[in-house]
Amino acid sequence: MGSVDWFSLEGKTALVTGARTGIGQAIAVGLAQAGADLILHGHRDNMQETEERIAATGRSCRTILIDLSDPAGVKVACENQLAGADIDILVNNAGIIRRSPAAKFQYEDWQEVIDTNLNSLFLLTQLLAQPMLRRGAGKIINIASLLSFQGGITVPSYTASKHAVAGLTKALANEWAPLGVQVNAIAPGYIATNNTEALRKNEERNEQILSRIPAGRWGKPDDLVGAALFLASAASNYVNGHVLVVDGGWMGR
Repeated sequence: MGSVDWFSLEGKTALVTGARTGIGQAIAVGLAQAGADLILHGHRDNMQETEERIAATGRSCRTILIDLSDPAGVKVACENQLAGADIDILVNNAGIIRRSPAAKFQYEDWQEVIDTNLNSLFLLTQLLAQPMLRRGAGKIINIASLLSFQGGITVPSYTASKHAVAGLTKALANEWAPLGVQVNAIAPGYIATNNTEALRKNEERNEQILSRIPAGRWGKPDDLVGAALFLASAASNYVNGHVLVVDGGWMGR
């Protein structure tokens, strides 16, 4: 019997949502480096940097534009832009955050976060899982958060959405694991991205966060790539419904 490259993604096609910058971009490039061809999702047409980084790996990629803040339009957009696509790996990374004390939190902000981070995630997953379930193979990776376990401060809608993403991951895994489709999640710790810029600029809050992280630093988007490769590859074929924390040790303290 020949050797097996458990982490190879040769011959696979992956769709990564929110792939323009940050975690989504890092994961998309990492999957390409492992051999996958990419479909990049964004909500506006400025994916050039990600496209160029993937082109440098020698893999193919194309971009689709879907507004995930409008769940009602997700099905039509997918049908129009993904017709005939054979997707093996789905990474649900796209997400937004709104910050305000809970007593003053605007309903419009609440709804936009829930629609983007949860409702559209479910609808997109439901649609793209159909061919995976028919052929009995597929990998779905949801990006959860430390706030899938904790409450956070001034982010009630984001916290609610990420708790729900962790629960949905387990619910889908219960149904789809017997059918050959693995559904898991990654819960990043404090990662230096656009979503956390406000925290890093707040000197007091930044120091509070750093003092709690045993690794002594904010994470980088590239710190999530190894976890994504594991969950996207044959190495995780018996992993189902797991939320993999990548946080520099935050949850252990």
